[in-house]
Amino acid sequence: MTELRERPKPFLLPEFCKGCGRCISACAKHCIEYGKEINPQTGLVPVVVDLDQCNACGLCITACPEPYGLRESPVAHDFELEDPEKLYGTRHSTAPEPVDIPPEIIPLPPSEPLVIKGNYASAIGAILAGCRHFYGYPITPSTEGAELMAKLLPLLDGVFVQAVSEVATVNHLYGTGGAGLPCMTFTSSPGFSLMLEGISYMIGAEVPGVFVNVMRGGPGLGNIAPEQSDIKLGVRGLGHGNTHAIVLVPSTPQEMLDLTILAFDLTFKYRNPVVILSDGYLGQMTGKVTLPRTMRKPGIPKWAVYGDRNHRKNLISSIYLSETDLEKHNEYLNGKYASMAVETRAESHLCADLDVLLIACNTPARAAKGAVEELRNRGVKAGLFRPITLWPFPVGQLLPIAKRAKRIVVVEASAGQLEDEVRIALSRTEVRDLAPIEHVRRMGGVLPQQDDIVGKVKRPYAANKAAARRPEVHA
Repeated sequence: MTELRERPKPFLLPEFCKGCGRCISACAKHCIEYGKEINPQTGLVPVVVDLDQCNACGLCITACPEPYGLRESPVAHDFELEDPEKLYGTRHSTAPEPVDIPPEIIPLPPSEPLVIKGNYASAIGAILAGCRHFYGYPITPSTEGAELMAKLLPLLDGVFVQAVSEVATVNHLYGTGGAGLPCMTFTSSPGFSLMLEGISYMIGAEVPGVFVNVMRGGPGLGNIAPEQSDIKLGVRGLGHGNTHAIVLVPSTPQEMLDLTILAFDLTFKYRNPVVILSDGYLGQMTGKVTLPRTMRKPGIPKWAVYGDRNHRKNLISSIYLSETDLEKHNEYLNGKYASMAVETRAESHLCADLDVLLIACNTPARAAKGAVEELRNRGVKAGLFRPITLWPFPVGQLLPIAKRAKRIVVVEASAGQLEDEVRIALSRTEVRDLAPIEHVRRMGGVLPQQDDIVGKVKRPYAANKAAARRPEVHA
């Protein structure tokens, strides 16, 4: 006769319980309830177990997703806070290994150009790139982009969520990007500041997402007028630690569309957020925009935590509690950042025979281009270098031009944020015999004007020419 074995009742190891409540739902005898006290070792609130009515069915043990959270019997253990990947171990599943489901390229019929705002152009670019998930909080002067997404996404079976704050927004992006889905937000300078912690999480966890920051005057709340106030944040300040993202700087509504499409390509190529730095004038400015001949239906990358059977084994986390593990992760990220150097983009105008080199981006580049034309008409050989990526900075394209210049003038709507990037990039080339760097700066929502730039160049230039013509006087 087979001896009946008494079924063991569950035993809780509170250090390994995160209070998810799955065991509560599984228990037919209501022996488990949510706890109220924080475990000092973990900072989490474990469940509370009362075994008086327990019939030892074992359903709670089966439901527990934490290794050793609920066990069949007491076990000796030494609790040590560990990384999630180590703590939970390899996920055992009969599901097949995930594979990339590539995006589909869908042809579009020919269409007439649109005359639209820069913010609208960026939103349309996102939709053409396959973005069907938008999260954001209204903030001038970026709100038109969110408004258009709110109108169009429901018609495309998409999702538009007005989040309760910018902090909530970036965490929505974390979740959706972690599922391998194209997602984006529009924001402006104070809102972008609030997102930096979440962007740091996304970079550390290798989660894609596109951030369109329509910059406005600062510091603090500042005003809603255009300024290049966030170059230092986009290039040097994306959260704490070793964080970088490709930063694109459009200067026309057409580029708002084109670079948004590019941003979605790059964010999935590198599994890293991409930042588009626009400015308040460009976001509101109306211009002619030609649509591409194709659009994209997104696929699902094999690394995604998509929630289906095929991706069940995947895990995304930015937590590395071991110093050596975190160092290795940072070394890996540095390698990825280095691989992004091939993505530098820039445009030059009349730089073949220049004496004076202007450097500008965003809306100030338009004034600088007009200044180049006027200076040429006045006999000054001026040219314009316009970086389209601020990180990585296109120093390889800039250096040959800068070597030929007799003067270098940085034109910007900030207190030297662009000039700092130019100086840092050139300093790392170890070329020291370049012309001194001068500047034209406006701040607080005031953009550099063409007359400001021409006046800066012509005054010293005319004085230098006069000095060169003046006969030398000997005592």
